[in-house]
Amino acid sequence: MSDPVWYRSLYWRIAVGFVALLATLLIAQGLVFAWMTGRMTDVFPSRSPVQVAAAMAEDVADALADPAAPDIPAYLSSRYSGSFRGWVVALADGRVFESQRVPPPPTLDRTARARLSAESADLDPDRVRNRGRGGRGDGGRGDGGRGASARAGGAPDGRGWRSGFFGGRGGSSEPAVEYARIVLDGQVVGVVAVPVEAPPLSVTLRALGPTLAVVALALLAAGTAVAALVIARPTRRRLQQLQQAAVALGSGQPGVRAPESGGDEVTSLSRAFNTMASQLDSRAAALEQADRTRRQLLADVSHELMTPLSAIRGYVETLSMDDLRLDDAARSRYLGIVNEEAGRLEHIIGDLLDLARLEGGGGTFREERVSIDQLLERVRDRHGPILSEKAIALTTRRDPSVDGVRGDPNRLEQALQNLVANALRHTPPGGAVTVEATAVENGVTIAVQDTGPGIPLEHLPHLFDRFYKVDESRAGTDVPSGSGLGLSIVRAIVGRHGGTVTASNAPDGGARFEIVLPRFVAQ
Repeated sequence: MSDPVWYRSLYWRIAVGFVALLATLLIAQGLVFAWMTGRMTDVFPSRSPVQVAAAMAEDVADALADPAAPDIPAYLSSRYSGSFRGWVVALADGRVFESQRVPPPPTLDRTARARLSAESADLDPDRVRNRGRGGRGDGGRGDGGRGASARAGGAPDGRGWRSGFFGGRGGSSEPAVEYARIVLDGQVVGVVAVPVEAPPLSVTLRALGPTLAVVALALLAAGTAVAALVIARPTRRRLQQLQQAAVALGSGQPGVRAPESGGDEVTSLSRAFNTMASQLDSRAAALEQADRTRRQLLADVSHELMTPLSAIRGYVETLSMDDLRLDDAARSRYLGIVNEEAGRLEHIIGDLLDLARLEGGGGTFREERVSIDQLLERVRDRHGPILSEKAIALTTRRDPSVDGVRGDPNRLEQALQNLVANALRHTPPGGAVTVEATAVENGVTIAVQDTGPGIPLEHLPHLFDRFYKVDESRAGTDVPSGSGLGLSIVRAIVGRHGGTVTASNAPDGGARFEIVLPRFVAQ
């Protein structure tokens, strides 16, 4: 299973996605800030309170002097609606106008009226007229007497005047205020009062808060959408597919697999899931095959045991019949058959027990040097009577380079005896059986070949299965068939020795079995 590709890693993609998201948000916020700086002059006016008061006083004076001028409150609200400063205009006729967007301090209207009363009593028309010729920069209009003075107390330095009497900066609880007199035809007709302090933060938040909130929500939505599309959506889709595959596998669909596209951790998880699913399929198939084998084994064992038991029972019942008169020859023949079937039954049971021990890894198993010459000699001695009876020639050959193999001598002799007995059983009278030991790479091959009819090709893959017989396909033999367990025992013995056994048909006819065993190496 390959590791995730680093640039496709889910963690790497999440990190890069969030960095890109933060960069995008910073760029967007910078653009929004640059756009909103154009509005900052409204929130934080570039003109000082003195200049704002002087400009308002001049505009009110112009409005009062012009009969066709619009309504003063509407005029001031429209002209100064963008200013984020509170103000109060107090006129001599008793009218008082206040800013609506930014409410002035609660006592500013009272202090403005008091200032108007004080300034009306102390005004010198000639001084006001002379100071009014300084132009708009110092609060005058230069019109010889109709302008509005933005100066208080005759201060010639152009700084205007503050209300020290009504708070100023002398430590009173009243806020500092800038005043400008509204002068019309040499008479003070009103006062404009503008607080010195900047507008409160709540005013700024009310002005810019909605815009900033909308922009922040839009950026948040956009960032969330981008993160979902780039990070979450592909991962979520593949996780859903993996979940569906897991549910399908749990419901009994063995062939389901999760997609392995991509190169991140989800892909690794999908590959691990598919590996697990494949192993489960293999194990399920093995269990199914084992179950079939078990049922087939029970059927075969029942069949193989039933045949001799039925024969034994039949002949015993026959011999025990009182009304049946049997001569001594018939009785002896029946008893011989019973004894033969009992021996056959004992042989089958012994082979089954032996095969179970071998395949289960049990039983005593020695490991020592086994001489090939001794194996071949014992095979010849064991089958001498049947060789003479059927006139079969048994030839044994050994490669001079082959001396011995490593294993259990009794078990190896048992395996070789079974192969030779099987060859003799299917070799017609006058035939030949050859046992040959040759050297191969890191091992020794012992081949048993006969001159019988050979093995049909369709039976070759099943020769080493339990109780599998092809005697009916190998005509021309008079030797009774075995239990069908001999070749299975051969395979189990050779497997315990770390070797292999195969079956094939010889080129010149007959069957050929080959055992490959590890060569003995002196320690």
